[in-house]
Formats: sequence, structure tokens, C-alpha cells
Amino acid sequence: MAEHWHTYWRNPGDSGLATEIRWTLPPGFTAGPVVWPVPERIPIAHLVNYGYEGEILLLTQITPPAEMPSQIALKADVNWLVCQKECIPGEATLDLPLAAGNGGANPATAAAFATARQSLAQLSPWSARMETTPDGYVLHVAVPGLRADRIHSAAFLPHQEAMIEHAAAQPMQVDADRLTLTLKRGSFAAAGLPQQTGGLLVLTEDTGGTQQRQAFEFTEIAYGAAAPMMATADWTAILQAVVLAMLGGMLLNLMPCVFPVLSIKILALVGHAGTGRVQMRRHGMAYTLGILLSFGALAGLLLGLRAAGAQIGWGFQLQMPLVIAVLAYLLFAMGLSLSGVFHIGGSFAGIGEGLAQRGGYQGSFFTGILAAVVATPCTAPFMGAATGFALTQPAAIGIAIFLALGFGLALPFLVLTFVPQLADRLPRPGIWMERVKQALAFPLYATVAWLIWVLSQQVGQQGLLVAMLGLVLVAAAAWSFSLQGRAAAVSAAALLLVAGGALYGTARDAAVPGAPVAQVSANGQTVEAFSRQKLDSLLAQQQPVFVNMTAAWCITCMVNERTALSSERVQQAFRDRNIVYMKGDWTNQDPDITRVLEQNGRSGVPLYLFYAGGQSVVLPQILTPAIVLEHLDLLDRVGSRGQQQKSASLSNPTRSVQP
Repeated sequence: MAEHWHTYWRNPGDSGLATEIRWTLPPGFTAGPVVWPVPERIPIAHLVNYGYEGEILLLTQITPPAEMPSQIALKADVNWLVCQKECIPGEATLDLPLAAGNGGANPATAAAFATARQSLAQLSPWSARMETTPDGYVLHVAVPGLRADRIHSAAFLPHQEAMIEHAAAQPMQVDADRLTLTLKRGSFAAAGLPQQTGGLLVLTEDTGGTQQRQAFEFTEIAYGAAAPMMATADWTAILQAVVLAMLGGMLLNLMPCVFPVLSIKILALVGHAGTGRVQMRRHGMAYTLGILLSFGALAGLLLGLRAAGAQIGWGFQLQMPLVIAVLAYLLFAMGLSLSGVFHIGGSFAGIGEGLAQRGGYQGSFFTGILAAVVATPCTAPFMGAATGFALTQPAAIGIAIFLALGFGLALPFLVLTFVPQLADRLPRPGIWMERVKQALAFPLYATVAWLIWVLSQQVGQQGLLVAMLGLVLVAAAAWSFSLQGRAAAVSAAALLLVAGGALYGTARDAAVPGAPVAQVSANGQTVEAFSRQKLDSLLAQQQPVFVNMTAAWCITCMVNERTALSSERVQQAFRDRNIVYMKGDWTNQDPDITRVLEQNGRSGVPLYLFYAGGQSVVLPQILTPAIVLEHLDLLDRVGSRGQQQKSASLSNPTRSVQP
């Protein structure tokens, strides 16, 4: 690199992006991860980066198969960001043809590899453990034989980007074969334990009038003094997350995505009114059990996939076309049942005469499952912070927080069944219920139409056609089921099997997303498609940016866009301030967007971020024009002071890029 320019370590610190290498190798060859040299600490104004200047070599181990071909072609696509006062992204495609041999034939190449290996950190011979505090972490390293009088300084460089405040001091204490560093938690890090615990311990020793730097790498650090559980002080954070999750679950009942199921719940409760208080309470408990089991299963699957390295968040199942299609078919069948096309008694959806006659506890349980599934596209106030915190915790704590969210969703219905005074106010069952039941089919049909629209964003034209033909098959199966006799039942089953084949065809025809491009909305507003590289470029030029992380299946996101972000007042404010409006579409899986969500303590959309004058702000998940304008004004006032320093604007939704 040219003088005074630098690129970045795997954890860039407060700004920048790590170099990425994507290998294309011959069959049987595998590439290991980048082996990073020890970075330098690069202070820029009030920020600190980790990176390299001058010449840097990034090593990767390529493992050949047992039978190696005589001619080998290695290919790598490389992306990097190099910065001085401004940041310039770069990319290259590199090819290296090689002939099989014993290696070591080029002394210059051998010397380059030897020099690169000298810049690597040593694997730490010491054990380490980390404790959490209300403000951050305390790192304890057992260093037997280390002379405390020779340690000039020590610093811990974590592998996880948002874990600590990189510019904050790290007070050191060395005594009795133990080195202790106090670390300040990053402003965007969730309370509790970080997801990753590896990092570098960089020691500077005084050796006879000179200072020598050594780095030791920890691939994993234990938690706590005796057990890998939360520190006592963090139980307050856990309790706060549980309370927020419960409040968020209660508010989910008011979200648009839950309205269709709410109508079924209300009608079901009216149907139970004459069955007695004990039966009412059992229906409430069955409904609650269905929600809790569903939330527990979804949370367990989510945490398990994330532990395996998947880049997913809350609502991940709705990024799968197969799940969207199954949900559309299910709600369509329920709508047909409400319309009277067919009837299978109380065990189907907890409504109708069969419910009153048989008790219908299976129906209440199923309605709870359905409520949990259709609630996942929505994000209520308080919910984002709670779920984001849950994903940073051990599995038991994370699942407990998600169960609190589900309990909050079930709580209003449960209270209604357990409080006689409220239940007595419900109208009695009557002939009117049949008309209301038929009318309630139409919100379900509207939901099916919305799900098919979401599916159109995820699959190609052929997949969409197959999915809609599957709806026709579901309708035919429902009609066949309404006929009496074994032949009708066999016909219905056969049609459902064919509809299942349509689901398989839908899943196989997933649309291939194209490169992000700018669009023009209906009101003439230019919308930039989110990309990390584009955002870095804009912010490096001190350009204010508003980022909207959304998804087609997120109804909360759509309501916010229609009522707040697309309003003339907000659009005029964007134009007056020359704000670039960027939209990140999380309808399909996107690791870059997932990473942004994680860095901001969120597990799902919506997420709204505004950057101006070297500062950033995260907006609430429920927006009004007044809320958006208030945050724009606030950051304008703060940013006007930051502009005078000419120091930094943000490179991504948690970190700053120098101008």
C-alpha cells in the first residue's frame, strides 16, 4: 500500500472492512481460513482501527487431494478496503497456475512465506477466563513465570467486532502469576456474554532498554470463575430481557399479522362461553401450550442453526419459500372451512359446533401453534432488544427469553379464560356465529393473497405458477372432503399429495437474486439497494444516509414504510438534508444484512439506522413521521459538532469510517 494508507485485520475495529478471499479450487482441493498477521493499532481521532500498513501477506493453507493432478489452477476473488483520509474499496480476480512438485524451488517465495509466518501470533500457552460486569468484561490470564516488572503494556484484541470499545483504556493488573485486563463493553454489544470469545493478547515487554512486542492467540476463552454461567450482575439484564419479551409478546396481539388468528380466537372463546369455567380455563391453557411449544421449537432451531454457523435471525423460516407456501395452503384451507366448503369438527381450528360438543382442546392447541407461526413476521415494541439479547446468551437462557415472548402473546387470551368477570361479558353462542364465522374467512383469504405476494419475491415465475396451482388443488381437496364416502376421502388425499408435490416444485424454483440496484419509488424517491460497499463509499464522503432493513414478509416494516417513511414530511426532510435512502431486503437470506442486525443487537427486521456527521442513531421499530423527524433533528445537532473535527463517518451500521 502507498504510504499512510492501511487495510484491515479480521476485526477492523471502529471502521473499515476485513479483506475477503473467496477461492475457486480444483476438485478435491480445500482452502483453510485466512491466517491473519498481528495487526497494528491505528488511532484516528476518537476511533481505533486494527490493520496493516506497507506490505502485508495473508496466508491460507490449501490442502490437495491424495491424488494430485500434474497441473493445478488456483483462483481467488479478493475484496478489500484501503483507507487514509478517504476509503477506497478494491477487488481483483487472481489466477495462479502451478505444476505439481515438491515445492521450495523458489528461494524468494520461501523467504516471503518465512517473513509472513514471523508476523503471526503464537498460540497461547496459557489458559484464560472472562467474567462479565455491568459495563463490560474482566479478562483473567494465567501467566506463570511472567515477570510483572517487565510488562510495559498489554491489550486484548477480540475477534468479535462490536464486543468492546476499541479506543477505551484497558487497565492492567499483574500479580501472582495472573494478568487481568478490564474491558469496556461496546456501545452496540448486547449485555451478557459475547458470542465469540477468541482474540489476541498483545504484550509489550521491556528487555534491557528496548521494548519487544509479542502476541498470543486465544481460540476460546472460558467464562466465569467456576462455571460458564452469567455473572451475578447479569441476572438483572436477563430479568429485563424477560420483561421486555413478555411486553413485546403482548403487543404482538395488536400487530396486523396476528389479526386473522385473533378473529378465530375471539370466535372460539364465544363458542366456549356456555361450557363452564373449568372448560374455559382448559382451552386457555391448551392455547398457551400450543404457543409455548411453537416458540420453544422455533427458538431451539434458531439457536442451534446459529451455533452451527448459519447467518440467520428471528423470522428465518419465512425466508424459505416452502414455509411460505405451506402457511398459505394452511390458511387457505382454514378459510374454506370457515366459508362452509368442508367441516372436520373442533379438532381443525377450534371453532364451530363440533367444538362446543367435543370440547375442542385440540383446536385451541392448534390455534396457539398457528398464532405463533403467523406472529413471526411481525416485530412489536420491546421485542427487538429482547430477541437480540437472547441470541447472545447460552441456549437455556435464550430459549427462556423466547418462551417469555410466547407467554406474552398468549397472556391476554389466558387472562380472559381465567377471570370470570371478563368471561361473563362475552355474548352467548347463537345462530349469529355462523354468519360471523363465514365473514371471518375473508381476513384469511387476504392473508393468503399477501403470502403469495411474498412468495413472488422469493421464487421464479414457474415456482409462483406451481404454488398457485397448488391452491387450486387444496380447494379441490376441500370440496372432495365435503362429499360423503370413502371415494371422496381417497380423492381428497390424492389431491393433497399432488399439492404437496407443488410445494416441492415451489421450493426448487427459488429465484436467484440479482445485483443490488437503485430504484425509484412511486412518489419519485430514489431508493438505493443496500450493500456494505456502497454504504462505506457514501459515508466516507460524509454523505448522510438513512438505512431501512426490511422484508416482504414483515408487515410491521410495510406499515412503517407506508405511514412514516413515505410521508411527504419525511421525504421533504430527506431532500432538504440531502440524505441518501438505502433499503436492505431481508426477504431472502442475506449474511451482510444479518451481520448488521447482530451488530445492532437485533435478531430481525425492521431496523432503522441514520448516519450523519460522524454519528449514528437507531430508530424505534414502530415509526411515525414525528418520530423520524425528531431523530433526524437530534442527529443533526450532534453531527454539527462532529463535522468540525473532520474525523469520521460510519462505515457500517455499528462502526465508523474515517472521511
